[in-house]
Amino acid sequence: MLDPAHIRGQLDERLVAGVEQLLRRADADTAPALVSLILRLPRLPTGAPQLSGQQFQLVHADQGTIRAGYGCALELEACGPERLQRLATEARALSARWQRLDLDGVGLDAFALLGFAADTDGCPPVEDHMPNSLLWVPEVGLHCADGQSALILSAAWPLAPAPDSQETAREMVLGRWRQALGPLVPALYQSIPGPLMPARLWPESAEPGAAVWARMVDAALAEINDGDLAKVVLSRRLDVTGSRRFDVGRLLGALGCLFPSCQVINLRRNGASFVAATPERLLSLNDGRLEVDAIAGTAARAETTERDAELAAALLASEKNLREHRFVVDAIRAALTPCCDDIAVPDAPRLMQLNNAQHLWSPIQAVPAAGVDLFQLAERLHPTPATNGDPRQRARDWLAGNEPIRRGWYTGAAGYITPELTGEIWVLLRCARVQAERAELYAGAGIIAGSDAETEWDETEAKLGAMLSALRYA
Repeated sequence: MLDPAHIRGQLDERLVAGVEQLLRRADADTAPALVSLILRLPRLPTGAPQLSGQQFQLVHADQGTIRAGYGCALELEACGPERLQRLATEARALSARWQRLDLDGVGLDAFALLGFAADTDGCPPVEDHMPNSLLWVPEVGLHCADGQSALILSAAWPLAPAPDSQETAREMVLGRWRQALGPLVPALYQSIPGPLMPARLWPESAEPGAAVWARMVDAALAEINDGDLAKVVLSRRLDVTGSRRFDVGRLLGALGCLFPSCQVINLRRNGASFVAATPERLLSLNDGRLEVDAIAGTAARAETTERDAELAAALLASEKNLREHRFVVDAIRAALTPCCDDIAVPDAPRLMQLNNAQHLWSPIQAVPAAGVDLFQLAERLHPTPATNGDPRQRARDWLAGNEPIRRGWYTGAAGYITPELTGEIWVLLRCARVQAERAELYAGAGIIAGSDAETEWDETEAKLGAMLSALRYA
C-alpha cells in the first residue's frame, strides 16, 4: 500500500513535468486567465480534510462524489439584483481563457464554487462571513468520482508579480503549488476518527419564538385569504452552544452518515463555516440535459414500519400537501418554458424519504435552448416557491416586512461549475453557521391555505433536529 510520503514524491515528480508543459501552453496562448494542472491520485483519499484557511467541500455519500477546494486562485464577488448576470459575464470570459492540462488522462476536470445568499441585498448580515455571491476557483481542488480521484492545481495568469523569465515563472508556480500540497497530501490519507461521546447543547436564543411564529402564520394566512399570496415560506433561527468546540470535519461526517442521499456542503471563510445537508437541487446541467428538483410537502418519519407507511400514504394523498407541491412544480415549469424544450414533469410526485422527514418530490427534466447556461437557469429558478413563496415577488416583499431574521445564505444556493459553464447547484437547506462552540441553525416551513401554526412549527423542529443530531457528534 502506498503511504502518503510516497504519494507526495510521485506527485512532485509529475508536478515538475506538468508545470513545464502547462507553462509552454500558456506562453503559446494569446491571453489565458487561468492555468490548471490535473494530477491523478494513485489512491482514493479517505475524505476531504479540514485544513486551516479558506476552503469548501461538496460531498455526496450515495453518489460517492467529492469536490473540495483549498485556498484561492481566483475569486469574483457581486451583489445587487444583477449579481448573477455580473458573475456570468466574468465566467463566460474566463471559460474561453481557462487553460487546463490533464497530465495523466484521468478525465476529471477543473471546477469552481458558485454560491449566493438568499437575497440580492448588497450588504449581508453584519455577523455573516460570506459575501453576497461568489465565484471561487480554488488554488487546489480535490475531485473524486467514479472510483477515481485527482488534484487540480490552479493559478491566475499572467503571474503576479510578473516573472522576468520562463525559468522564474516555473519556479514561482512550483513553489506556490508545493507549498499548498504540503499540508494537504498527508491529510488526504488520515484515518477517519472514531466517534466521540455526544456533546451537550444549550439553546441560547430562538427567533421567532412560538408565540411570534403563531402570529406570523396568522398574518400570512390573512394575506393568503385576501388573495394577495398563494404561499409564503417562514423561517426560524436557533442559536446553540456546545460543551466543546465543534469539529467541522466530524460534523460533515455525521451528516453524511445520517443523510447519505443529501448533498453535504461546507463553506469556510473568515474563521467560520456555513454547513448544509440539503436534499434539494436547484439545478443540474450536464451533457445538454437539465434536471431540477421540485420538493414541497412534508411529513414526519415514524419508529415503526407500519406507522411510517401510514404517514407516507397520508402524505401522498394529502390535498393540502399536494397543492403546496403543485405551486413549486408550476413555478419551475413557468420559469423553464421560455428557455427550454422537452420539459418533462412526472404525472404525480414520489416520496423522498430522509431519516428525519419525508417529502413529496418531482424530478423535472428539460433541454435548455442553445446558448442558455447555468447562470441564466439559476436566475430563473431561484428562489422557488419551496423556499420563498408564490407569487415570487409578492412573497419576497411580504417576507422583507414580516420575517424577523436575516437569512444570509440560508435558502441561497451553492454548488460547482465547470469551465464549460455546466454543473450542479443545490438549495442551502438544513443549515448551520458554525464557529468554535457556537452554531446558528436555520429551518423553515411553507404556509398555504389550510396551514396550522402548531403543525408548521413541529415541521421546523424536525428540520432543526437534523442538524442538532449531527452537532452532538461533532
